[in-house]
Amino acid sequence: MEYANQLSEYAPAQSAAEVEERVAQIRKLAERNHNAEVYKFCYSAIDITTLSCNDSVTSVTEFARKTAEFYGKYPHIPNVASICIYPSFVETVGLAIDGTPMRITSVAGGFPAAQTFLEVKALEVAMAIENGADEIDIVLNVGRMLTGEYNEAANEVEVIRSEMDRDVVLKVIIESGALKTPELIRKASVLSMLAGADFIKTSTGKIDVAATPEAAVVMCEAIRDFYNKTGRKVGFKAAGGVRTAEDAALYYTIVEEILGKEWLTTELFRIGASSAANNLLSAIEGKEIKYY
Repeated sequence: MEYANQLSEYAPAQSAAEVEERVAQIRKLAERNHNAEVYKFCYSAIDITTLSCNDSVTSVTEFARKTAEFYGKYPHIPNVASICIYPSFVETVGLAIDGTPMRITSVAGGFPAAQTFLEVKALEVAMAIENGADEIDIVLNVGRMLTGEYNEAANEVEVIRSEMDRDVVLKVIIESGALKTPELIRKASVLSMLAGADFIKTSTGKIDVAATPEAAVVMCEAIRDFYNKTGRKVGFKAAGGVRTAEDAALYYTIVEEILGKEWLTTELFRIGASSAANNLLSAIEGKEIKYY
């Protein structure tokens, strides 16, 4: 499908200076959300993540069991939304969390660089779903975005989306730290949504610049404009570099201010994190917690 010509239907991104000014405004507003109720929601929106070269069946099983045991140990705090792992561990996680409402997220499609054949990407996604993944996180082809091959980048997403059942959630990572400019971040966001993304996600967490409030503002404004034009709600996920409870509250506030409270559900807002989990728990409980 031709996607590049549809970009002209959307206004250009704000300038970097305008985005920075908006972030500064929202930072001040975020102070109202430094409270236990917001932190509890942010915890429940986490895709708790282990994406390490050291992952093994043993370590991932232990990680997943610990996550499942949270229901009994902290019944007053809603548990994380999902566990995010590499495709080869989807079945492992499924066995460990069986009987819980937790979802399974798998990165796939040549994560984190997405530099492989489209057929390989589609097959890896299909295998992850076959093994029980409820949600798939793929990476938009950053190289194609940087060279202006917008149709090619979006068509990869379209092909992968077409191979998935509608009840499987597709999150598209735009790797905002590599795109750098508000205009390219906006284009990547719009193209991903046009091609079928259910969520757009900031980062893989595997390059130096991960999630930033500036990228989040640009992405959420793109989501808002896409919704106004199409009537379709797309979710937002901040990932990489979200470490403190205050970090989480800032992204919560960005979504609240730009998209509204109706986006503040785990169906439309996620945080990809591992270190943030303990910090949110500590902020909720008022003492240091090292659960993970």
